[in-house]
Amino acid sequence: MASAHGGMQLHVRRTVLVIPRRKIGFAERTEGERPMAHRVCPWWLGYLLASPIRRWVENPEEILTPHIREGMTVLEPGPGMGFFTLPVARMVGTSGRVVALDIQPRMLEGLRLRAVKAGVVSRIETRLVQPDSLGVEDLRGKVDVVLAFAVVHEMPCAEMFFREVAGTLKPDGRVLFAEPEGHVNPKKFAEETSAASLAGLEEATRLAVKRSHAVLLRKKAA
Repeated sequence: MASAHGGMQLHVRRTVLVIPRRKIGFAERTEGERPMAHRVCPWWLGYLLASPIRRWVENPEEILTPHIREGMTVLEPGPGMGFFTLPVARMVGTSGRVVALDIQPRMLEGLRLRAVKAGVVSRIETRLVQPDSLGVEDLRGKVDVVLAFAVVHEMPCAEMFFREVAGTLKPDGRVLFAEPEGHVNPKKFAEETSAASLAGLEEATRLAVKRSHAVLLRKKAA
């Protein structure tokens, strides 16, 4: 509209984007021709979630160093663009590997580009999977650690997810299971932990992870 001085007065509308810690809920949408599961973090947020600024709250080395050693095989469903994946790849060294699973091609593409830049791409295997299955039958009994960080609440069935990852574990394998407090309340986390129990896993110890519910799971004794 015109101002009192004969110029033009512009009304600017400001939009504020609130960035979640890890994953957020979105209605079903598509990427190319591939359907995406409900409540899945959109690929474009992957860049923000992999930002070094996030390390001020969650330091991957502090969280993972007690559980990951050189030569291990680590399975990571829902890696995003590698906030945890790249540090894990450094920890397992040239004799280990990280298998990163995602349903979004652009997430995996971003992860691979960052892995190349970090010099660890040869240690990371990326797999594009279906929303209803991890497709890890070939890893049965071969995985030392499963990193399930802020991903279970996105799964259509927590028990099915835990059954699949439990099947990949070596006899002494572990699942580092954590959910963000901002998305998962204590009751929901307890329900997910119960689903893990139904899948043959039990709590080994509670973990102290900032702003998260976290537990280390192991296979139940036969």
